[in-house]
Amino acid sequence: MVKEDAKEAYCTPKDMESGCCKVESVISIDERGQMILPKDVREKANIKALDKLAVVSFEKKGTVNCICLIKVENLTEMVKNMLGPVMKEIL
Repeated sequence: MVKEDAKEAYCTPKDMESGCCKVESVISIDERGQMILPKDVREKANIKALDKLAVVSFEKKGTVNCICLIKVENLTEMVKNMLGPVMKEIL
């Protein structure tokens, strides 16, 4: 998903309900539990060697239904956006 505003989260669970996310590819997990992100997906997401990705899962009724990868550099801004309004109310 293309980032439109530096202060705005890329994709939130609420966005997923409206269809912002799509299946980019189907990948396999090897015997060691590893997977490969296809080159076209890495290029589209601007993921390069040594980048760090956070693994985020969404659960429903105790079952993980969705696993997302978020570049760590973007995760910080997402956390600020989510917690910022809450912290303002508390303070």
